[in-house]
Amino acid sequence: MTRRAQLILVAACGSGALLLGAWAFQYLGGMAPCKMCIWQRYPHAVAFVVGALALALPRLNFLPLVGALAALSTAAIGFFHAGVEQGWWEGPSSCTSGDIGGLSTQDLFDQIMTAPLVRCDDIPWEMFGLSMAAWNGVISTVLIVFWMLAWRQNSSSSASQ
Repeated sequence: MTRRAQLILVAACGSGALLLGAWAFQYLGGMAPCKMCIWQRYPHAVAFVVGALALALPRLNFLPLVGALAALSTAAIGFFHAGVEQGWWEGPSSCTSGDIGGLSTQDLFDQIMTAPLVRCDDIPWEMFGLSMAAWNGVISTVLIVFWMLAWRQNSSSSASQ
């Protein structure tokens, strides 16, 4: 197996492992995901499929860049989500709680009835002070490095031919 293939395998399997971990927390741990948690999963699925394609079709030199973009997307969502959880900025109004001051009883009732089941601004689990969203951002950033190394590996082998 070439060095490029090894790097792609690590990056794609890293996204696969993060997806499996998210599903384990959801289905085995009983932790329902919020809307932004779900958003973070899609780029991992894309990266996993891109990795399989890049291994099967090594002549498609751009695929590691697509994998890096997918990892960048989920890292950005993860870091944004972590900021929402910490209260550094507001998240989408569809998945966070808003200010209830000045609401009528009917408005408050309507807000309660349309509130998401799982809020994006709650931290359901953390390790070493980082939430799952933050860990996704950190690990996905590492995966970007593997994707870029795979792309550079391909670029340098093309230049030497």
